[in-house]
Amino acid sequence: MTNDFLKDRVCLVTGGAQGIGWATARRLAEAGGTVYVCDISEENLRTAREQVTGLGQAERFHFSRCDVSDRGQVEAWCAGILKEAGHIDVLVNNAAFIRWDDVNNMSVEDVERTMEVGFNAIVYTTKAVLPSMQAKGYGHIVNVGSSAGRVFAGGSSAAYAAMKAAVGGYTQTLQTELAHTPLHVMLVRPGAVAGTEFFRKHVPSSRMPRMADFVPPLSPENIAEAILRGMKRRTLILDVPRSLGVFYFLFDYAPGAMRWLLRQGGNARSDFSKLPDKTA
Repeated sequence: MTNDFLKDRVCLVTGGAQGIGWATARRLAEAGGTVYVCDISEENLRTAREQVTGLGQAERFHFSRCDVSDRGQVEAWCAGILKEAGHIDVLVNNAAFIRWDDVNNMSVEDVERTMEVGFNAIVYTTKAVLPSMQAKGYGHIVNVGSSAGRVFAGGSSAAYAAMKAAVGGYTQTLQTELAHTPLHVMLVRPGAVAGTEFFRKHVPSSRMPRMADFVPPLSPENIAEAILRGMKRRTLILDVPRSLGVFYFLFDYAPGAMRWLLRQGGNARSDFSKLPDKTA
């Protein structure tokens, strides 16, 4: 249902044509925003365009192909929006490059690409939009991190975990710098989000611990709704689900025990590539 929370607000979403990014873009539009989506996949962009046309919401969306690891492309995308719309009010950094393998098996090039897309791009977009937000005295910057950047255990990708940890550090430091301004900066740390390209193409259940089967399943729409709620409440760190805090506590105070616990029971048995019926 549409509301006026983001009426007349200009919203940017990177990696926004599928998964969490696309669910968030749609939710921002439902809240009244005009949404500019960028993605590197022409296929995902085409599918997203078809969906909004079918829903009669095409006027709320603007789609662009952009490689967010390319500083020039990011700056041109943001500058074009500022010229067209006059301001940028919401920035959601969601883009990520995923290769899920052990350190020995993962190329240096893939590690570099992971950091360029997942971390460097956040620096590029933030630097591009922050002056406009500060001048207007309004703005939300939402950076999508991960529980993988908070708990370091076997089965994860070292490059992905390092990238998401960097996102967390950058975001929380930016929060302190902007603490006495009207701007809001939020770090989002989801657990496993089923039915996304992340699991369909990159991460098999064999790389997930058995414990993951017992954590409440999430959909991209769950994350999008939590993001909008966090923006309204000006939340600083949003863990979805909140039960992740138990795992963080255990890892902080007993990392060895936490790693042992995650090894028990073998691999996960759930098919995370598909949405469970109750969240579909």
